[in-house]
Amino acid sequence: MPSKIVARQSEIHGNGVFATQAIRKGERVVQYKGTLKTHAEVDAGDTGDVDSGHTFLFTLNDTYVIDANERGNIARWINHSCKPNCEALLHEDEGGDPTKDRVFIEAIRDIEPGEELSYNYGITLAEKHTKALKAVWACRCGAKKCTGTMLQPKKDKKKAGKKKKK
Repeated sequence: MPSKIVARQSEIHGNGVFATQAIRKGERVVQYKGTLKTHAEVDAGDTGDVDSGHTFLFTLNDTYVIDANERGNIARWINHSCKPNCEALLHEDEGGDPTKDRVFIEAIRDIEPGEELSYNYGITLAEKHTKALKAVWACRCGAKKCTGTMLQPKKDKKKAGKKKKK
């Protein structure tokens, strides 16, 4: 994939990723890369602290998480937005090998040069979403209908739930 993106300071939060050329709706922009770790390794480590409000962890499947703190690429700097212009898509290995699953960031609408890329992180926590945690995971996207937090609403416990995001 030829690069049409660059990382630089963001008005949303810290670093961000910006289009250097026009990106078409449906275009695959970048693969989210990092070290593959098991959920147990991540839970035992210090890179996924719920109370920090900052993570480069991306749940890949039931077994693995991508830890972009180690060997991560530019995709780790794409910020969250309540009105994103991209989405994260899981590409499962056709042979069923969970170590070969991949995550790609794809444009969900046309993106103009200079525009910041964003996607909805879809963060769900096992912990109760308290006012304090919502503040720690505050969203700064500036969208008219911003929810104020990167945390997604908890699903009804009677329904099949989504897996925990890291």
